[in-house]
Amino acid sequence: MNENVSSAGNVTIRVYAELNDFLPKRWRHKSFSYPLNGGNSLKHLIESAGVPHTEIELIFVNGRSVDLTATVKPGDRISIYPVFESIDVTPLIALRPEPLRKTRFVLDVHLGKLALIFRLLGFDVKFPGDIPDEDLARISADESRILLTRDTMLLKRSIVTHGCYLHSQDPEEQAAEILQRLDLMNSVKPFTRCLDCGAFLEPVSKDTILHRLEPLTKKYYNEFSICADCGKIYWKGSHYEPLLKLLERLNIPISDDGEKNEN
Repeated sequence: MNENVSSAGNVTIRVYAELNDFLPKRWRHKSFSYPLNGGNSLKHLIESAGVPHTEIELIFVNGRSVDLTATVKPGDRISIYPVFESIDVTPLIALRPEPLRKTRFVLDVHLGKLALIFRLLGFDVKFPGDIPDEDLARISADESRILLTRDTMLLKRSIVTHGCYLHSQDPEEQAAEILQRLDLMNSVKPFTRCLDCGAFLEPVSKDTILHRLEPLTKKYYNEFSICADCGKIYWKGSHYEPLLKLLERLNIPISDDGEKNEN
């Protein structure tokens, strides 16, 4: 199909910043002509061009701020801007509901390592494993969880209102990307959640769990936490130092006792 000729007419689209990553190279960082063969629905038009609606904060049609329910006509000029999570864009028309005050996530099956990192950082993470996309989208919508994925088609599902496409394939880079994009550094609370199930950890006396400890653990460690849900026991053993190094690479300052340094 000739992208500049259409019986239904064309619009002109300009996509900004990281949203260009979703476009073919020939359309990136410049205005391009796009046909209205699929109808005049703005949401359908933008997503057919490749940009998931969850990645968009503002849309202007002919200089006027609109939402995704708007329609377009041949000759319209459309400007599309990415999410500005920490910037007040009122009175412009933001496309998503109010920001999620309790930052909670649901991750697709390919993001198991990222799920562990985010639980280490203290975030509420649901990782349901290999389930159908429609179920993953429903969890995001029903439980007000931010959906993290590298699947653009998953983010295009209409019920998903809060979602983030992960540009990197490296789990640590993904974590750094989301921390920066959603301005979450002040929400980090390391070592407060179970890495297995994500529930909160609680201090527990050594005497209470002594029967569950290995001989060397009994001998060398005195401070323990236990998961409130699954009962897994945690202490500052051989894995503790590598976890501190991970937090350091993510630029999260940690005090000597392992708590986040707020100063």
